[in-house]
Amino acid sequence: MWGRIKYFGRETVISLRRNLLMTIAGVITVAVSLALFGGILLLSRWVDHGTERIKGGVRLEVFMNVEATDGQIADVRSSLNTDPDVKSFRFFDKQDALAEFKRIFRKDPDLVKNITADALPTSYRIVPETAEKTSNIQNRFEVLPGVDDVATPEEALRGLLDATNTARIIFIGLSLILLMSSLFLIVNTIRLATFARRREIEVMKLVGASNWFIRVPFMAEGLIQGLIGAGLAVAVVVALKVGFDRWFNSPTGFFREFYLTTADAVTVSIYVFVLGIVIGLIGATIGLRRFLRV
Repeated sequence: MWGRIKYFGRETVISLRRNLLMTIAGVITVAVSLALFGGILLLSRWVDHGTERIKGGVRLEVFMNVEATDGQIADVRSSLNTDPDVKSFRFFDKQDALAEFKRIFRKDPDLVKNITADALPTSYRIVPETAEKTSNIQNRFEVLPGVDDVATPEEALRGLLDATNTARIIFIGLSLILLMSSLFLIVNTIRLATFARRREIEVMKLVGASNWFIRVPFMAEGLIQGLIGAGLAVAVVVALKVGFDRWFNSPTGFFREFYLTTADAVTVSIYVFVLGIVIGLIGATIGLRRFLRV
């Protein structure tokens, strides 16, 4: 048994060395395609976590016109107090708006120094009884006198979701193209290996070697290419997880609700690793089927 394992290992290494450039090209293509695939899975989980958290803590904001009268502001407050869909609300006057503006744009002092409190609107921040009530509240309050706009989280999320969905389609398309390319390279590598050893294979068949005894080194060659490519892709997935944690860790930014867990990275890494194995084995099988009639 140990002798067979040593033989298979030696033959696999010899075959990989004979077609080194094709092997390297196959590994790199597998790694890039799987890294794209893993990246889009991480992006999907990141967006899913963020949207779930935002919807769970949903708030609306009723912005008054800058010229809204005290009476109009009071009427909106009265309507909020009596609205059954409103759980709670908080009023932000012009000074509150200015303080928040300065906090958000603190890295742009030229912009901040040119803004005064009178240029900013007052607003009401509303917590609905349930997230499903946001549309009802928006429809009722956006038509009231003095109201300029009613902003909802869905409006902010819609653009992000549209952008991420587009990115998903693009990256999935690129991943599929690169996966097919890597499969093609692995197939050709196996074909070259079988062609280079065709005389040896014929002799092995004549002396009674079994089909699987002949196939195993070539299958191992495809498997190794898939494993190495998948390993590199997993390293990229881990780096992306760390990058997401560092790039979007601001406690005050819009993306503060978005995050990735270690479980997300582990799950995606498993998917990437398994897919790398599958690609390697499929490539080897296809390559053998055409050139190795055993």
